[in-house]
Amino acid sequence: MSSHSSSSSNLQHALPSYLDPAHLGPWGVYLQQIDRVTPYLGNLARWVETLKRPKRALIVDVPIEMDDGTIAHFEGYRVQHNTSRGPGKGGVRFHQDVTLSEVMALSAWMSIKNAAVNVPYGGAKGGIRVDPRKLSRGELERLTRRYTSEIGIIIGPTKDIPAPDVNTNGQIMAWMMDTYSMNVGETSTGVVTGKPIDLGGSLGRLEATGRGVFTVGVEAARHIGLEIGGARVAVQGFGNVGGTAGRLFAEAGARVVAVQDHTGSVFNDGGLDVPALLAHVQETGGVGGFAGAEAMASEEFWGVPCDILIPAALEGQITAANAGRIRARMVIEGANGPTTPEADDILQGNGVLVLPDVISNAGGVTVSYFEWVQDFTSFFWTEDEINDRLVRIMQNAFAGVWQVAQEHQVSLRTATFIVACKRILHAREMRGLYP
Repeated sequence: MSSHSSSSSNLQHALPSYLDPAHLGPWGVYLQQIDRVTPYLGNLARWVETLKRPKRALIVDVPIEMDDGTIAHFEGYRVQHNTSRGPGKGGVRFHQDVTLSEVMALSAWMSIKNAAVNVPYGGAKGGIRVDPRKLSRGELERLTRRYTSEIGIIIGPTKDIPAPDVNTNGQIMAWMMDTYSMNVGETSTGVVTGKPIDLGGSLGRLEATGRGVFTVGVEAARHIGLEIGGARVAVQGFGNVGGTAGRLFAEAGARVVAVQDHTGSVFNDGGLDVPALLAHVQETGGVGGFAGAEAMASEEFWGVPCDILIPAALEGQITAANAGRIRARMVIEGANGPTTPEADDILQGNGVLVLPDVISNAGGVTVSYFEWVQDFTSFFWTEDEINDRLVRIMQNAFAGVWQVAQEHQVSLRTATFIVACKRILHAREMRGLYP
């Protein structure tokens, strides 16, 4: 088994023909992350190419009749990156800027995330290129149902289990579950997670991602001697993830001093009233115009003096352009891929500890796993049981990653990739190649 063949192939990525090498997008970021981890994989590096191409990518046309009688066509995707450790698992996002490269990268990060917290799933992701705010409720339902029927050939409770992501929610999951169930002729609650409680959803699922962000934040703070009580926190994105994390940090005695979302940026040096801000977001759809704070320019947000910064919006937010202005001791990634590799290096050079998305926001998929297990057994747990199990899994996963980071003197991101990639590639090696 010669080693030179595996290392030489890493120098030049053999890109699939359907991607443009000049504009790799998020997939290019993921490939850089795999390059960084490869030297630490030992004999498993022989299998590393497995991680650089998705197992399956489905592109579908989603035609629907609009309310005005016209026919509109939308582009839909479902990508299964790796299923060596179990069925595919990952969200579905409805966003006008969704691309194949983005869905591929998100599916790959799901593979890493699932392996990092050791839940028995592979990584998958889906999306539709659409601005859902421009659709009526009826149009949104028809779009969701048609998309589900189109990808129905590759999803299923033991094949690939979608979940909510950007601009999708429990209602969308209910429609997906119903459509799939109608197509297979039996109620199949386990085909999606993040469902409403009455349809086999799990208690604690809605807050799970934010709770996971908080849990790893507390663990990391302990390691670096940062006191949560009185710590200054800034949050980008104040929806499900950022809002929950902000609330939990505030309840633990931290001061949330700045929050930014697509409606604006608000600041209060003495600490924002988080419950009031959450109520304002619920009412108006964003933090902009919140009375208990002063408005600030969006680019100023990154320079706010704080101990903990939580990017919980979209990918590619912390870049080489703004990373140098960040004055936090710790960045906890609530969003997927919010930090570019260049920004990662700047933050590390400035002594900022980055808790990467692939561990920090894995709380959502962990409770999705609990939901799936509960659906299979038709036996449901209490919210306390779920939160206790979630916290325990997150703490154990973080402890393992922290140890690897110390051992190899690498960033927490590279350490998480080391742990996860070894698990995925070990499964791949033991299973072998069929036929």
